[in-house]
Amino acid sequence: MYIKRMKTNRATGPRPDPPTAAAAPHDATTPLGPVAPPAPVGPMVRTQIYLHRREHEFLQAEATRRGEPMAAVIRALIQEKMDLPSEAWARNPMLAPTAQDPAWEGHEDGAINHDHYVHRSPKKYEKRGPRWVPAPPLPADYYRGPGGRG
Repeated sequence: MYIKRMKTNRATGPRPDPPTAAAAPHDATTPLGPVAPPAPVGPMVRTQIYLHRREHEFLQAEATRRGEPMAAVIRALIQEKMDLPSEAWARNPMLAPTAQDPAWEGHEDGAINHDHYVHRSPKKYEKRGPRWVPAPPLPADYYRGPGGRG
């Protein structure tokens, strides 16, 4: 009964179905601006969020500006963050190769044996020829023997 009440307004009758993606292509524009890409198809999950007053006022103003409900604005903002443009991968400085520094003096195994250099624990890998291989197991009395750590 509650759901039926939500879908039916006594004054205007049943709510019309929302427009579908076929109603407007991605690059179409409306009097309010460009049409957003279609939302994911499938059932929605009802949720409740707490907002600071400033966030709530922003959403109200944005909803008024767009002529949409606040829920649609929130969904659009979430969808915008979920859709990662392909140029983000192409121009991401974090994915660029590491610059070579000829003056760098450090351990060539610093990335794989960092625990050894930071915490003075035994090395986990050692270099044999051009490859790094797991280090042999420690003797049973390593931590108890002379110079051990226990």
